[in-house]
Amino acid sequence: MMRTAMRIQRVFRHASMRAAASLCACALAISLAGCAGMQTGASPGRLDDTPRTAVISAFKPELALLLERMQGPKKYSANGVEFTTGTLEGKPVVLFLSGISMVNATMNTQLAIDRFRVERVVFSGIAGGVNPQLHIGDVTVPVQWGQYLEVLMARETSPGRFTPPPWMKDATLPSFGMVHPRPVEVRSTSHPEIRKKFWFEVDPKMFATAQSIRNVELDNCSVGKCLSTRPRLVIGGNGVSGQAFMDNRSFREYTFKTFGANVLDMETAAVGMVAYANDVPYIAFRSLSDLAGGGQEENEMGTFMGVAAGNSAKVLLAFLAAWK
Repeated sequence: MMRTAMRIQRVFRHASMRAAASLCACALAISLAGCAGMQTGASPGRLDDTPRTAVISAFKPELALLLERMQGPKKYSANGVEFTTGTLEGKPVVLFLSGISMVNATMNTQLAIDRFRVERVVFSGIAGGVNPQLHIGDVTVPVQWGQYLEVLMARETSPGRFTPPPWMKDATLPSFGMVHPRPVEVRSTSHPEIRKKFWFEVDPKMFATAQSIRNVELDNCSVGKCLSTRPRLVIGGNGVSGQAFMDNRSFREYTFKTFGANVLDMETAAVGMVAYANDVPYIAFRSLSDLAGGGQEENEMGTFMGVAAGNSAKVLLAFLAAWK
């Protein structure tokens, strides 16, 4: 009986040793497979560990010229988003599309910051013109961006009168009927406490570099149709972003009067908010493809989108060449 018990113990001991060895082998195999799938030199979770400037556009036509100029391109993919690393004007960059809309821009900018070593963010693209002194094809570099469609839809308390709830104290900007703009609540790595913020300022050093840009030859013709004025580079002023394509004369006038905006779009202020939250400097170059409802005929974007996208990309390249 004693010998039988000892044999049973030996069997279980050998089985346990084999199971342990098998588990170790599995763990080693998984570890090796994981190592094989990682990019050499990258930190955990990152696709690339080189310090880079993130260059963003909303949709393909805006990024086309920049991709053509890329040196040493290498493609990555994360969450279905394609990223291209390489150099532009001798500077290490990662190019990608934010996608159209505030939500896409927020999500994909954060994805880039998480997966790459992003030292600064630059946006290049088209926009609707708000300032009546600007023209289609002009390239603007606002000093700050706000989310002008982060709003309260106020109750109509009497015919034509819209009143915010008495406890809502932050809807202080002039309204457009029931639409009352509000700041957003934000945190950042350096300011973890919640604060309310409307304007997201661009980086002062990047803005100073933009101010130094000279002699960029901007295009004024597209598909056989030319602009009546020669496009120019406009440094300063404000920009606003929101989750709606804007093509309304009255709202355009309100936007200029209320926010002092030169241009409006659907992404930049969201990118600015992500940059702020991560303490990453940013700037944006936006060229007017249309007048956001201010023109005499139909919206001009379909005709001059190519001119505007190309002009914005040219100024961005000049910025990268000047950056030190």
